[in-house]
Amino acid sequence: MATNGAPAPEIEAATERGIRFVQLQFTDIIGHVKAVTIPIHQLAASVRHGTWFDGSSIEGFTRIAESDQYLMPDMATFADIPWQPGSGPRGTARVICDVFTPNGEPFAGDPRHVLRRQVERARELGFIVNTGPELEFFLFRRGADGSIAPLPHDRAGYFDSSTDLAQEVRQDMVDALEAFGIRVEAAHHEVAVGQHEIDFEYSDALRTADNAVTFKFALKAIAQQHGLYATFMPKPIFGINGSGMHVHQSLWSIADERNAFADANGPYGLSDLARSYMAGILAHARGMIAVLAPLVNSYKR
Repeated sequence: MATNGAPAPEIEAATERGIRFVQLQFTDIIGHVKAVTIPIHQLAASVRHGTWFDGSSIEGFTRIAESDQYLMPDMATFADIPWQPGSGPRGTARVICDVFTPNGEPFAGDPRHVLRRQVERARELGFIVNTGPELEFFLFRRGADGSIAPLPHDRAGYFDSSTDLAQEVRQDMVDALEAFGIRVEAAHHEVAVGQHEIDFEYSDALRTADNAVTFKFALKAIAQQHGLYATFMPKPIFGINGSGMHVHQSLWSIADERNAFADANGPYGLSDLARSYMAGILAHARGMIAVLAPLVNSYKR
């Protein structure tokens, strides 16, 4: 029997691959990945009816009196977790979910819903929002007791060809991202000691956001397998370069099938729309900072 958004053959195929569990993932307003794990045989029911959880326990979601919420899996994001393969004892997949209220309305505080709403508004205006991020991160040592030592594990610098563990770790990270369907463009050492960057291809804003969430989830897991700890903190170490997430942005004209920001005859090759877009970012910068830099650590960078 086919399910709403999760055809029985897809679930059966996952089961045949040895997948036994599925992580239902979503993010809080800070961007932390949250998840509830269900057996694969519960996935069809979750797609049909959702999986309920306590929203009051999630940072920035709801009060206790309004705690009931449920997750609806977006099966377009279903993927096997490469470091928990079906060939292992506990094959696990993940699927990214949207958050809903008990009355069936999208939860206004769900970051994915907020982004989708704005993307749909742009589409109504005739544009596809494309974004491409560059995520920087640090790798730290883990002590035998599990403690995190504030010492980088290498002594390389920007674009250095590492011969130590760093190169191997980055390659394993790239393999994991590619297994999730994220096409990586480049991976390299960054300016600071212990700092790295992996870039992946741009896409529409919602897919890029899903990829960024998957990126952090995957890199932390791969680092842990190597006895390291990956952090995306803006400024983990005083006195050296911090980490950022640069986001390249453009609008694609649906009608003209072209980059709406490009104009060969405009100043710097930019269209009027592109300059207005940049002006809007500057005009709303103060309000955007609450979302883009929500931590005290952001201002130490």
